[in-house]
Amino acid sequence: MNLDRPLRAALVAVACLSAGLVSAGIVSTEFLSSISQPAAAQDESAQDAGPSNAAPAAGSAQQARAPSGGTPGAFDFYVLSLSWSPTYCARAREGDALQCAAARPFAFVVHGLWPQYEHGYPSSCEVPPPPISNAVVDGMLDVMPSRGLVRHEWDKHGTCDGEDPAGYFAKVRAAFAAVHIPPAYASADAASRAAPKDIEAAFIAANPGLKADGIAVLCRGRRLSEVRVCLDKSLGFRACPEVDRAACRADQVNIPAARGG
Repeated sequence: MNLDRPLRAALVAVACLSAGLVSAGIVSTEFLSSISQPAAAQDESAQDAGPSNAAPAAGSAQQARAPSGGTPGAFDFYVLSLSWSPTYCARAREGDALQCAAARPFAFVVHGLWPQYEHGYPSSCEVPPPPISNAVVDGMLDVMPSRGLVRHEWDKHGTCDGEDPAGYFAKVRAAFAAVHIPPAYASADAASRAAPKDIEAAFIAANPGLKADGIAVLCRGRRLSEVRVCLDKSLGFRACPEVDRAACRADQVNIPAARGG
């Protein structure tokens, strides 16, 4: 049976009915256009209308776009972002040799210590940023093995802390020391796989006082990328629902070894 003729007849009938409704003033052409818009396009519009200053989310340094500026020191808590170095190095550029071709392979390193609001976060609170000395930069390379990263983190996040560069990075080091890395993730000698919930559970077990609503395990392309831990201004553990909601939803993630591991 040929369905083309009935289908064409139905389309003609719908077109005639639509024209009649418009002529009678019952509906507008704009209304007819809106109901004919594909559902996928409507979904994209809804996504575009989402908040632009949400908390940091999976798969990026901080996915949500922060409003530029803020008052230094006027924030609610910190996010300590710990990056799984082998995942970063798997896609790194030649200029990242300090981190990715080092004699001592890195496992978790500090990505940053980020001042946060309860909803959103400040960014680049002093423009231009106060200068940071080479001595301060080089003093962080054992836990943040990238000079470019140290300078970037100062410009974007450190300027919102209310401290000078030396004071801010002393706080970064103290925050890193406050979070104990579980033994299973203290080195990157061998590749493995794990469920994000099990990685989270290992951190909770290694850090008394840390709760499930104060940590988020992030992934990139089914690889472990970061663990983010929320800290109060005294560097004690605290809840952070916005950050926790950004956690990786994969059942399992690959945990790459360091290059040569």
